[in-house]
Formats: sequence, structure tokens, C-alpha cells
Amino acid sequence: MRLTDVIVATATLPLAAAVPSWLPLSRRQAGSTITVDLSKTYQTIDGFGCSFAFQRANLITNMSDKTKQRQLLDLLFNTTSGAGLSIIRNGIGSSPDSSSDHMNTFAPKDPGGPTATPQDSWDGKDSGQLWLTQEAYNTYGVRQIYGDAWSAPGYMKSNGNENNGGTLCGVTGTSCRTGDWKQAFADYLVRYVRYYAEAGVPVTRLGFLNEPEFSPGYASMNSNGAQAADFIKTLHATLEAANLTSQVGIGCCESEGWGNQVNMVNGIKSAGAEDLLAMVTSHTYTGGPSSPMNTRIGVPVWLSEQCDLQGQWTTSWYQYGGAGEGLTQANNIYSALVSYNISGYLYWEGVQWPSPTTNEKMIRVDQQTPYNYEVSKRLWAFANWSRFVRPGAVRVASSGGSGVKSAAFRNVDGSVAVVVISTGGSASSVSIKVTGGGNVTEATGWVTDQTHNCEKISVTVADGSISGSVAARSITTFYIPAPPAPAANKERKRGWRFV
Repeated sequence: MRLTDVIVATATLPLAAAVPSWLPLSRRQAGSTITVDLSKTYQTIDGFGCSFAFQRANLITNMSDKTKQRQLLDLLFNTTSGAGLSIIRNGIGSSPDSSSDHMNTFAPKDPGGPTATPQDSWDGKDSGQLWLTQEAYNTYGVRQIYGDAWSAPGYMKSNGNENNGGTLCGVTGTSCRTGDWKQAFADYLVRYVRYYAEAGVPVTRLGFLNEPEFSPGYASMNSNGAQAADFIKTLHATLEAANLTSQVGIGCCESEGWGNQVNMVNGIKSAGAEDLLAMVTSHTYTGGPSSPMNTRIGVPVWLSEQCDLQGQWTTSWYQYGGAGEGLTQANNIYSALVSYNISGYLYWEGVQWPSPTTNEKMIRVDQQTPYNYEVSKRLWAFANWSRFVRPGAVRVASSGGSGVKSAAFRNVDGSVAVVVISTGGSASSVSIKVTGGGNVTEATGWVTDQTHNCEKISVTVADGSISGSVAARSITTFYIPAPPAPAANKERKRGWRFV
């Protein structure tokens, strides 16, 4: 999708016994127990992220105020003071120019046919995305870099234009006077990967469509499942020939709605190309899931573009349950991960200028000095997930609790995150018991609500259980650190942190 037509200081919150003193006694509910079972596992989590497509990256990349530039990067990627995002979705350009918010292609000229030598002109900027991605990779350790093409360059398509849909020349049902461009487009995407590699950034996922059922007046390309399968086979063979299949996986198809993505997957299956996919991607603008995606076991599914395109810009955590509110976003992530086994969850734009005045971005940034910016609570909703549920984490069973809902995850390093969301207007004290692997001896808690932004609270740990409070209409993450590494040549101590 593309639509153009005050940070609270972190502090440790005081606690009286297991319930913070900042919660009125009259608003606390009796304690309840959440049970986490590490032995019962579900999907692996790839991470949480956002896009910087259509020159939104330039808001940060070109910022002359380096202090604010760093503040914005920290807000997005820092795992101790910001959202700790772990996925970037970049747009692979197809436009012959950089006017307005166009994403320019590095091959703007038709070389004279699909087998002619391409005439690349890589600018080393990629609409501001390259520098931002380098920062995310080198400074913040972001390792999931997803390049997605909204369209092939116009000369490779049936309509001769990057805009208004059209299909890739050579796929099933599309015959163009200029020939079959499938291989040329696959080569184009591999060259994109190489340009990023030369800049020190390994691209890990490649997509070649965005909302293929939609034909807007900006970069877009139509496809059905069979046509997508045609190109997936060509692209996979090209990656294989370039010795890139161990690094780069193919994603498809960024449908505008879940229902169309189901149809796309069925078509890809029928054409025998599902095994070539590293992930399935969908949006929910025209309809969300009612059940998990119809993929084979082991293919992760991402909700790769989520946002509120209709509501007026808001920084509120909770007012009336609006689509742009922070608590709504926290609940949306919960439903995606727990109800539909989603492995990757991405907001649309990380940053954007004030117009349009919608909630399609997490941070609103002025384009001119003094570069004022405003952070929405949607970013802090992400923080309670992304800072603690790291790439490679496995969702584990979580049940119980009164007035709350919970989701639990075991990270690659053995640490455990239990994310608890209050479902009502009253605070509640909770006890968390972890089973299926070790005795908890240490934990922290982190809360986001109307007045706190992923801020630390004290919790108590006794007899292997964590006790703490979940404020009304809040998200609270209880984090159990990784078990200590065993001392060399010494008897391993009992007990965890997880031991």
C-alpha cells in the first residue's frame, strides 16, 4: 500500500509487594495464575518490523540534525530504549525517476529486449533505504532484510508501465511483443541483492509482488497464483545458480487481503512451486484471517503490512478502541501470533511526513528543520513484543489468568518472554508459573499503557513463580533472562534463572 492522494523518560516504577503503588487499591483485582508450558510448542517467530518504502527512509537518511536522526533510529531499533524492531521491508524500485515519492529503478532504460545486456545505474542510495538499512544492520543487529518489488520496470510488463497493474511478460496467459521477461526480472532482483551485499548488507528475503489483485496509479503488478508460480520457479533457479539460496528466501505474494492470499497459495500449490517459498506474506486491508494460512508445515506466514489508513493521526494508547490506538495494535499482534500462527508482523511505514494525517506510520516526522517528530503509542505496543520476543523464538503454551490474556515465547538463548494484555478496565495481580523446563529465579516486568512506554516495573520471584501486576488496559511483558552459561571445568550449578 502507499497513500499520498512526547517521549516519556524511562524509569523503574515502584512496587508495593507484588502490586505497584501507582495503582489505586480500589482498582486491583485478586491475583490469578498464568501457566507457561515450555514443552508445548507452536510456530517460530521471525520478528517484527516495518517498511521505509516510497522514500520514507529519506526522512531519516537525509536529516541534517544528527541528534534527532539517532533518536529516530533508536526509537525504531534499539532493544533497550526503543521498539527493538528486527525486520526491515524495503521497496525495490521500478520507477524511471525519483519525483514525488517514486522509488527509482537502477535499470531505467530498456536495454533492447529481455536477453540484451542490462544498463544499470545504481545510485548507492536506493531511495534512502540503503543507508538506513546499513545502520539497522551494523548498529542495531537487524538481520532480517526483506526486499520487495511492487512492480517490475515498466518495459518488462504487458502494459509497458510500472503503474496501473499489468502483468510480467512471459508468465502464463501473458504474451508480449517484446518477449518473455521472466528471466530478466529474476536477474534484476539478484543484481539488487548483490548491490546490497557490496554495501555490506545481506538481503535475506525477496518478494516480487505487492497487492497483485490491485491496479492503482502507482507501482503495481497483477498476478494470479499460477503466474506467481511461473516466476517463483525462475527466480529460485536464478538464486540457485548465483549460490544465494542459503542466504535469500522467496516470499509471496503481499495480497491486499487474506482471502486473495489463500487463492494465491492454492494456485502456487497447484503449479508445484510451494516448496520453493521461504515465506507467505499477506495484508489485511480487504479482509483478515479467520483461520491459519493454508500453507505446508514449515512455511512461515507474515502479516507484512498492517496499519490504520482511515483514522485521523493519534498518539493515544486507549480512548474508545480505535484502529490507530496503541492498545488496539497490541491486541492485533496478539491475535495474529496466537490465533493465526503468524511468524512475522510488520507495520506499514516506520516514519512518514505529517500528510496524510492518518495512522499509516508509527512516527510522524517533519521534513524541514527543526525536524519535529511525534511518536505514536503503536510503536510502544510493538516494543513490548519485539524487544523481548526475538528472531528465532518459539511460541509455547500459555493458559489461565483472570481479566488478562497471555502469550509466551522461548528465545534462542533460552530466555522466556510472557506477554500479558489486560482485557478490561481494572488492574490485576498475576502469578506466572513456568513448567516443562527449569525453575525460575529471576525476572523483570515491562509495562506500556496510557502513561508508560515499555517501562520497567519490579516483580517478585518466589518458589519458582513470578508475581506482578498488569495495569488496566495495558500490555505487560514478563521477561525471564537466559540461563547462565556453565562455568568451564566446574560443576554446573543447579537452578535456573533457568537452570
